[in-house]
Amino acid sequence: MKVLFVCNNVYTPGNGLSTSARVTTKRLKEAGLDVRILSSGNPDPEGHQPDYRLEKFHFPIFQPLIDRNSFIFARDDWKIIREAVDWADVIHLEEPFFLESKAGKYAKKIGKPCVGTFHLLSENIYYNIIPAMGRWKWINAITTRCFRRVYNRCSDVQCPTQMVREHLSKFNFKARLHVISNGTMIRKDPEANKPQTKPYLIVMSGRYSNEKDPLTLLKAMEYSRHSGEIQLEFAGRGSLEKKMRREGERLLKKGVLKYRPRMVFHNAAGLRALNSKAFLYIHCALVEVEGLGCLEAIREGVVPIISQGSLIATSQFAIDERSLFPRHDAKTLAERIDWWIEHPEERERMSLEYAKSACNYDVAKSIDKLIEMYKTAIAL
Repeated sequence: MKVLFVCNNVYTPGNGLSTSARVTTKRLKEAGLDVRILSSGNPDPEGHQPDYRLEKFHFPIFQPLIDRNSFIFARDDWKIIREAVDWADVIHLEEPFFLESKAGKYAKKIGKPCVGTFHLLSENIYYNIIPAMGRWKWINAITTRCFRRVYNRCSDVQCPTQMVREHLSKFNFKARLHVISNGTMIRKDPEANKPQTKPYLIVMSGRYSNEKDPLTLLKAMEYSRHSGEIQLEFAGRGSLEKKMRREGERLLKKGVLKYRPRMVFHNAAGLRALNSKAFLYIHCALVEVEGLGCLEAIREGVVPIISQGSLIATSQFAIDERSLFPRHDAKTLAERIDWWIEHPEERERMSLEYAKSACNYDVAKSIDKLIEMYKTAIAL
């Protein structure tokens, strides 16, 4: 089976969608499929390049914002798109943008089956342009309908979570909707995470962006009884870094924090090592399709505290209410952090339960389901 992945960029570090595409294509190849990628080039000239390479598109006015959020748009070169689509048995669209729209349109014209993965809610975009726009229902509804035009060229769409499936059903997407997690590598013998020494290492990973809401964790320190015993580490990079550093310095000068918050970008191995030492993992996102960073921490036995809202699918990973707080609520987040610090034996017990729960999201099972989805699309 020849599968073409269409994605604006598969090689951008710090971008969850790109990371998911790299993992999925690698696993599909290991399963015996012939997989090629239609994408813009790898910014690292020494790194792996796509099979069908497109030039980077520089977006007027918004390019600095796009760069700060670790995203790249590709130029939609018709000649290259046609060559790539002609080669494939099935075309997999990873996004709802111009590149995918053209690839899907041409595939439909020549009778090639298309499938897609819904990685991105419209709110993900607007929170990073003007935060208030993420709450404007009318503009998000219009944008989702625009996304629908792209995905309606697909016979089948992968929904990473049930929340996504319900959201797309509400907007009357025509494709068959399959709930298939993006998945993670699971540990064969899950173990509890047992960090013993102070300060308590509390980790948050992901882009420093409005949609991820890292400032809520910093604000929570003003309400915590144990803030002076906490070392915060934000694993990532992004447009809010300067603002986060200023807030961290303010908390240090005020005496709320004794340890300067660390902001470091990690590769996959570094992130695993960081999670293995973490006392808690915090997920503050205001909108999230799945939240693999949180899942990867849980796999290492880290007890999470996860924001809860109608468009935050990550809350499905919580085992009970002690790992949930209302989104953007710094005071309740502080209460949850304090509770886990003050109940170390319970944190250690739940650490093992969380590590076991990650087995429900085995990437090998996700790949099997994805292959079945391809077969269904080709059989039509």
